[in-house]
Amino acid sequence: MCTGSCAKCLGITLIPLAILCLLCNILLFFPGGKTVDNNDHITDEVWYFGGIFGSGVLMIFPALVFLGLKNNDCCGCCGNESCGKRFAMFTSIIFAAIGVVGAGYSVIISAVAINRGPKCEMLGSGNFSYPFVEGDYLSNHKLWDACKGPGDIVTWHLTLFSMLLVMGLVQVALCGFQAINGIIGTICGDCCGCCGSSEGA
Repeated sequence: MCTGSCAKCLGITLIPLAILCLLCNILLFFPGGKTVDNNDHITDEVWYFGGIFGSGVLMIFPALVFLGLKNNDCCGCCGNESCGKRFAMFTSIIFAAIGVVGAGYSVIISAVAINRGPKCEMLGSGNFSYPFVEGDYLSNHKLWDACKGPGDIVTWHLTLFSMLLVMGLVQVALCGFQAINGIIGTICGDCCGCCGSSEGA
């Protein structure tokens, strides 16, 4: 497969992932699917915008760059027909690194949030706090009863942050793959470049 075509496939995959990460982070502002009247009742990690900036907005830029690589004009650069395509592939390595940083940030935030647990209304007190001790609730569902709400906050928290974690890891893998693909494209050029077609014309 041509390096440009491969990059385009990666870009097509990254865009829906970025949109889903955006949506997950937005939904986390409604704990348990409920609207809260005090922003202090929202889990702190939601405000770090891992899914909005890290795996969302920041991921759109690499995705668009990857999408454009296949149609990049590679001819007539400094007398070397293929150097334009090679430079584009080199540039994609930089954007792939940006994607890895953004998705990695989202993964770290999500992992911390899952381990810490949600901020919720404490049963019997009415105060909002973190009732769980570093991941203990993950293996003991009986502890979930410590949260009165809002809604089914623990399931909501775990589901959305787990989705962000998984999608972030997929994005890291895809951007890492494009970095390798970009190195190959920089060294070897695109096997389907316009130079080959111009020679045969």
